Amino acid sequence: MAHDHSHNTSGKNLKIAFFLNLGFTILEFIGGMYVNSIAIVSDAVHDLGDSLSLGTAWYLDKKSHQESNSKYSFGYKRFSLLGALINSLVLIVGSIYVISEAVGRILEPESSDAKGMIIFAIIGVTVNGYAAWKLSSGKTLNEKIVSWHLMEDVLGWFAVLIVAIILLFKDIQYLDPALSLLITLYILYNVFKRLKETLFIFLQGVPKDIDLKGLENRILKVENIASLHHMHVWSMEGENHVFTVHLKLKHIQELKQLQEVKERMREILEEYHFDHFTVETELDSDTCKLE
Repeated sequence: MAHDHSHNTSGKNLKIAFFLNLGFTILEFIGGMYVNSIAIVSDAVHDLGDSLSLGTAWYLDKKSHQESNSKYSFGYKRFSLLGALINSLVLIVGSIYVISEAVGRILEPESSDAKGMIIFAIIGVTVNGYAAWKLSSGKTLNEKIVSWHLMEDVLGWFAVLIVAIILLFKDIQYLDPALSLLITLYILYNVFKRLKETLFIFLQGVPKDIDLKGLENRILKVENIASLHHMHVWSMEGENHVFTVHLKLKHIQELKQLQEVKERMREILEEYHFDHFTVETELDSDTCKLE
């Protein structure tokens, strides 16, 4: 038994957000160096991670339309985990660079171009705000998550704007590198949190939104089910889950009873919105060779 599959149509919005973010990231790196702001450079590292996430999401959105084949029988959804790992590694390396630069700037303070920072902050709020607005109208979970993340970027640029306005009136040289450290620590916190979740999915941990014991109890209450074994739940990439189980049946006298058990199982499992589920049934006289 298998739950039907569906494909999203979010590619256009993701494509627009990707090119906006990538273009602005390049501008940030150049502009951050030009106005001598390590805070802008640290946000550029953050936006580089966003660009990689958006690019991966866009690519996988197109890839997900491909049917499963003899090489990848479950399809291509799990490729997003590889994208998450690459993204995390890039952000960790970039963050280490920013931290070293920020510490150096605190030990040997330098002035930043406050007017230039204000200009970039205004552009940052505009670009990220527009990208977040484009994705906020999307119906897919992928679009909504990226939209929330871009809104966090907007708040980050507001912080840069406030610091730049302060520097415009008073040259507090450690303020810019201090802000960059705060931004970078926030990035690393989220990177390690996401990396932990990604590795958990890689290791086929039970998805946190599935109560395995509760599901087991519901199944055992179905008439003519004596016991179950080899019950497994894992996730393809954090959103689409897979379920398998072996059922030991009892008191089965006719085919109609078996069909009723299967129908009841289908009703229960469809409530969990599994992307795919498989149920193996065994009569009480059968012996499972996998036990």
